[in-house]
Amino acid sequence: MASTTEVSVPAVDDEPATPGTVSSVKVLVPGEYAMVSLLGTRDELLKVVENALDAAIHVRGNEITISASDAAEAEHAARIFEELVILLDRGQTIDRPMVRQVVRMLRADRQERPSEVLSEALVSHRGRTIRPKTLGQKQYLDAVRANTVTFGIGPAGTGKTYLAMGAAVQALRAKEVTRLILTRPAVEAGERLGFLPGTLHEKIDPYLKPLYDALHDMMEVEELIEHLDRGTIEVAPLAYMRGRTLNDAFIVLDEAQNTTPEQMKMFLTRIGFNSKAVVTGDVSQVDLPSGKRSGLKVVRDILDGIDGVAFAVLEAGDVVRHHIVQRIVEAYEAWDEAQEDDAGGSGGPGPSGDGA
Repeated sequence: MASTTEVSVPAVDDEPATPGTVSSVKVLVPGEYAMVSLLGTRDELLKVVENALDAAIHVRGNEITISASDAAEAEHAARIFEELVILLDRGQTIDRPMVRQVVRMLRADRQERPSEVLSEALVSHRGRTIRPKTLGQKQYLDAVRANTVTFGIGPAGTGKTYLAMGAAVQALRAKEVTRLILTRPAVEAGERLGFLPGTLHEKIDPYLKPLYDALHDMMEVEELIEHLDRGTIEVAPLAYMRGRTLNDAFIVLDEAQNTTPEQMKMFLTRIGFNSKAVVTGDVSQVDLPSGKRSGLKVVRDILDGIDGVAFAVLEAGDVVRHHIVQRIVEAYEAWDEAQEDDAGGSGGPGPSGDGA
């Protein structure tokens, strides 16, 4: 791997800006990089940066000149290009989603650098690499590596299940564990499966299909079939975990909001020696029958503070699907908060229980 490239970014003039004053920063991109890799075909990536900033950006050869009435805005633009060049140096392909994410992360003014977050790779398959795309996702993966049990809680599209399975496949390939166990509760409107045609396996299989889909994204079909045939990878409903002790395994419990407290306890007490468990779920999408509590909603009150147990909460800003998904999640969160405020003001119960 090539060493990290330092981009030349001269300091912005420290003199107080007066009305009409324009601050300029120049970024000198190392000559070994084709500017099209940084700016995109027909400058499509450059336009993403320009649309996000109140600055004028001019490119001549390998020199990028940024001008803005606000010195901080000019410096911010320079940092964006600096981070993008470092990502190129680490072998990343720059595309529009990555540029948007770099801009968003720097806007958030957090300590972690985008080049550190976005260059971490979990699993590569068919030229595609699975990696964290937000600071929240990286912190989630750091928690998985550092703890025996990690709870990944967040809305749809935050990658909590996908990244957990990527970490599981990585651990299996590195021989850190000898098997993967992927499980979900088979719950749909009260777990009423009897009316469906077919055998029990055929009835349950649709609930497990998302886990198979994720595995197909990470492995060749032949490799996956071999692991399934040998029992190295097991995909099964949660009920099949009862009475077992799972040693030397990476275990992922998905859709955990649809477990009862009793099922959650049963699952967590299956963990054996040299095993790691990741529990994922979205507490806003509980499908249990009315009156049944979600095990994921109460487990934090029970286990918070226990050494080796971590809770990683992903938020709307960690949604990495189509941008409309992030807006939908934010709109629902705002609506839920408004409903809770209205209910609290009237002194009545909240608008939804565990079955909402």
